Amino acid sequence: MHIWAANTPDRPWGEGMENRAHLPVPLTHQKLLTLMAEAGVDRVLLVPPSLDGDRNDLCLAAAREHPDRFRVMGRIFLDRPGARERLTAMKREPHMAGVRLTFHRDNDRPLIDNGAADWFWPEAERLQIPVMLHAPERLPVVGAIAARHPNLTLIVDHMGFARETMDERCEEGAGRLLALAKHPNISVKVSAAPCYSSENYPFRNIHGAIQRIVDGFGAKRCFWGSDFSRLPKTCTYRQSVTMFTEELGLPRADLDWVVGRGILEALNWK
Repeated sequence: MHIWAANTPDRPWGEGMENRAHLPVPLTHQKLLTLMAEAGVDRVLLVPPSLDGDRNDLCLAAAREHPDRFRVMGRIFLDRPGARERLTAMKREPHMAGVRLTFHRDNDRPLIDNGAADWFWPEAERLQIPVMLHAPERLPVVGAIAARHPNLTLIVDHMGFARETMDERCEEGAGRLLALAKHPNISVKVSAAPCYSSENYPFRNIHGAIQRIVDGFGAKRCFWGSDFSRLPKTCTYRQSVTMFTEELGLPRADLDWVVGRGILEALNWK
């Protein structure tokens, strides 16, 4: 989940949250704790939103205050001077669980295969830093990275789906993603699932695609997530949970891994 502060000269929202598919109001970690209690969620991985650039301070402050509830997947600009040193510093931060990268916008899409990230993959592998990445148009590139760096933990965001992977197109999206299941160091976040259905809760028209992904990767490599601030207005935070725990029909043993145990092990969150 993302949290962000009020719109100030020090932290401007730029073109506006309403154009970034997030809530048009600040979402603080204090508010998030209340929402978590209502939804029955014990722990959250915090990801700074893109409007904060590579600033991780807001999320880290929340994790330091509530280390039993929060960890941070930090942002880093791969093509900036000093990025290698910054990654090493992030590894030393006790509340930093890993790195989150995005390659789905015009400004960052080319970075995954234009040479800017070449230094990063072996360094993250050496430092044993888990990497979450959203690259829906570059899934074969993700597979090639995984093959070159077999000890690098890679976690594909949002099932590898693009914004247009909606409704019946989710089956195609699942097929593209399943080509990566052969790489044992790739896991998948079955996150933001309600965002890919135009139906109402429990979004049954995409259950088949999600089940294929869980079957293909195995429950131990599939991690539930809400992406709360992007959920459609027809879906509550609690419903993003119960879609999996009550409606999807996963066996209890698989569900235990998908809704928590798997990601805790992958990120070494004791």
